Amino acid sequence: MNNFEAWVGKKETYHDICNDKPITMMQAVLNQYGKPVNEVPYLFHWLYFLPIFNQSELAEDGHAKKGSFLPPIPFPKRMWAGGRLQFLNPILINQQLRRESEIIKVEFKQGRSGNLYFVTVKHSIFADDVLALIEEHDIVYREANSSLQSKSAEVAKSVEKVAQTEKVYSYKKSFPVDTVTLFRYSALTFNGHKIHYDRSYCTQIEGYPGLVVHGPLLATLLLHVLNQEYADKKVATFEFRAVKPVFDFNEFYVCGNIKAEDGELWIEHVDGQTAMQANVTFK
Repeated sequence: MNNFEAWVGKKETYHDICNDKPITMMQAVLNQYGKPVNEVPYLFHWLYFLPIFNQSELAEDGHAKKGSFLPPIPFPKRMWAGGRLQFLNPILINQQLRRESEIIKVEFKQGRSGNLYFVTVKHSIFADDVLALIEEHDIVYREANSSLQSKSAEVAKSVEKVAQTEKVYSYKKSFPVDTVTLFRYSALTFNGHKIHYDRSYCTQIEGYPGLVVHGPLLATLLLHVLNQEYADKKVATFEFRAVKPVFDFNEFYVCGNIKAEDGELWIEHVDGQTAMQANVTFK
């Protein structure tokens, strides 16, 4: 396979201003419109530093064509696989923001579902020149002929083993998601990826059974519900991994097993299978 090691170490910097408009719109998606905030809620930093491209610069899938910052990996399917975050200092409304990004790893893997590339990007986010957040973002690229069905079976087997041990719930909350939710989140993040809104492309070209719920939206729900249930706990670190897709026709639960210093968070399908797994520690 192609060697993309030359892309490791590549850097870029974005600047933004932490205005409250994206926050209030995201609050509306979470049924929290009008709730006063003076700092950015967990993971709402994903509403800033949005890359802007001309229509002519977009690929068939709605993403920007690869090869500017991210390596030109030929596999067409790309997804947000997970990430690790450290929350160091709060980001306040109207602060000047700077994000310094660096590609720290490009890794080729062979799985049952086909060949994969994993790209890890490290983001350091500063608010008024104070380091507020460090994030490692994992992106997965899949071959066009990789079988979604075989991947689903593989995941189901691994989840089946976990399901044999009894889960402990501190809470288990439903959060209905439909096509309008997906549209609003795509608009908020200026995400043109067709798997979130173009059903014919999603099913006929990429082979999914329905529209895909954004991984970042699911991760945001994990910390949002945690904050609703345990408002006194301040998150220090958050690590999450996408396990099984959630589609627009799926019902699911936002779950947590919360202890004094840490906790387990997960998105759970109604049949008990895990869609996203996460761990959190508290300050």
